[in-house]
Amino acid sequence: MTTLARRMLAEFLGTAVLVCAVVGSGIMASRLSPKDVGLQLLENSLITGAALVVLISVFQGISASFNPVVTAAERGFGLITTGDAAALIVAQLVGGAAGAICANLMFDLSAVSISTHHRSGSGLWLGEVVATFGLLLAIFGTIRSNRAERVAYVVGAYITAAYWFTSSTSFANPAVTLARTLSNTFAGIAPVSVAMFVLMQVIGGVLACAIVGLLFPTQAGTQSAEAAQSLREDALTKGIL
Repeated sequence: MTTLARRMLAEFLGTAVLVCAVVGSGIMASRLSPKDVGLQLLENSLITGAALVVLISVFQGISASFNPVVTAAERGFGLITTGDAAALIVAQLVGGAAGAICANLMFDLSAVSISTHHRSGSGLWLGEVVATFGLLLAIFGTIRSNRAERVAYVVGAYITAAYWFTSSTSFANPAVTLARTLSNTFAGIAPVSVAMFVLMQVIGGVLACAIVGLLFPTQAGTQSAEAAQSLREDALTKGIL
């Protein structure tokens, strides 16, 4: 199996399990705590954060972005090629859909049930900008501070917290956002709400990359092709891609 194929498989599996954890824990939370939305959110956030720690730790030696915005940022910083980035994003999108379907089936629901949970409004959109900005800053700030071995814990902790301090409950991931349209449950989002969420995630990602470049300029994507390849190989070794 080629290196790219291995990375695509890792992104597919990681994103699938992540979405399965998000949707599945949302379904379980709504069944166990049907009258307490706050408790449902707590249960959903803790499981999502824990799943991220596990998934990044497991796949970090191969590829562990599970997020098109993170993958696009890696491309912007010169860590991967455009072709590789596109292939990994496709794997993430397909994996996310598979994860949502799996979660639905585990809880005896229809494989696909389009969500009717509308999430719209300026406050929620700003929440997605903030959530995605913070996520990328957490990831690349940790990496560029030579603490790559802590990324799994930093990301898990950040997403758990961002469920609570952002108005949107921190989707912060286009692949996960699209996948959540396939489950009309606690974690779902109506398809009509997706475009603005994804746009805000992209804006948050662009802002984060600009700030990362200012705060941590030493690894900015301006190196030669040979240096970029060396940096990418080092990143893979340390488990950050």
